[in-house]
Amino acid sequence: MTEPQLLVPPTLGVVASIGDLAEGRAWLDSLPGLITELREAWSLRLGAPWTGGSCSWVAPAELPDGRAAVLKISWPHPEMMGEAAALRVWQGHGVVTLHAHDGVRHAMLLERVDPGTTLGDRDWLPAEERLLVAARLLARLWSAPVGDASGFDLLSHVTARWAGLVEQRMERLRPGFDPGLVAHGIRLLRELPTTALRRVLVHGDINPGNILAGQREPWLVIDPKPMYGDPGYDPWKLVEQIDDPFRHPNPAAVLRRRFAIFGEVTGEDPARLAAWATARRVEDSLWWVSRGNQPSHRAMSEAAILASIAGL
Repeated sequence: MTEPQLLVPPTLGVVASIGDLAEGRAWLDSLPGLITELREAWSLRLGAPWTGGSCSWVAPAELPDGRAAVLKISWPHPEMMGEAAALRVWQGHGVVTLHAHDGVRHAMLLERVDPGTTLGDRDWLPAEERLLVAARLLARLWSAPVGDASGFDLLSHVTARWAGLVEQRMERLRPGFDPGLVAHGIRLLRELPTTALRRVLVHGDINPGNILAGQREPWLVIDPKPMYGDPGYDPWKLVEQIDDPFRHPNPAAVLRRRFAIFGEVTGEDPARLAAWATARRVEDSLWWVSRGNQPSHRAMSEAAILASIAGL
C-alpha cells in the first residue's frame, strides 16, 4: 500500500465555509499533522484518501497485523460527536466495527467494508427489495439497549431548535410557502418527539449511500449522526432516496407502500412515518431558502402529499 497520506481532498475545503471560518481553516491546516500523529500512534500504513467527503478525512489503512481498516478524522462539529459512542452501543451488529477511537483528535479506526458498494448502487434491484434491507437494518439498530443515553443529543431538543429556525426563516425570508402547511411542519417538529411510544438510538443520517455491501454481514451501516428519541425520524431519507417517489405516476401510492414496508418490519405506524417526512420536508425547504437559493415550491407540494398520507 502506498502512503500519499498527506493529501487533502479539495472537497474538504467546505469546512472552511461552515460555522466559524477561522476554526474551519485552522482544522484544515492542522490536518496533515493529525494524519501523521495517528499513523504513528496506531502503526498504520495508509492509502490515498477517498474523495467526496466534506467534513471528514477518510482513507484506507492497514493494521500492523495486516488487517484492512479505515482511518476517519472528522472536523469537530456537533453532529459527529456521538458517532464512536453509537458504534460502541451497536457493537458491530449491522454496522461497521469500531477498532479504536481518539477523542482528542476526533479520529476513529474502523472496519473496512468490502466490496463497499452502496445500497443505492444496486439500482437493478426493485426499490422495495432495497427498502426491506434498510428496514431490517434499522430494526436491529433500534433494538440495541442504550443504557445511559446522556451522551447523545436528544432528538426532541434538536427538532425543537429546527422548529424555531423554521419560524424565523418563514418570517424573515417570506418564501411564499403555504403558511398552514409550514405551521403543520413546525408543530410536528415539536410534538412528534414528545409523543413517541418508545425512544431508541436513531442513526440520524441513514440513506442508501450509508449502507454498504460487506462480507462479515451482507450489509453494514456507516456514518451515524446519532440522537436519542423517536425511531420514526430515521426512515424518510431512505424512502425518498432509494429512488425519487415523486417521479412515479402515482407518488402517493408509492409512498404509502414504502411507509407500510417500514411499518411491517419495524412495528412503527406508517402514518407517523409520513408525519415525520412532512416535518422534515418543510424544514428542508426553509433551510434551502436560508442558504440563498430560490424557494422550491415543488418541495412544498411534495410536503403536501406527505401531509395527506399522514392524515394531517
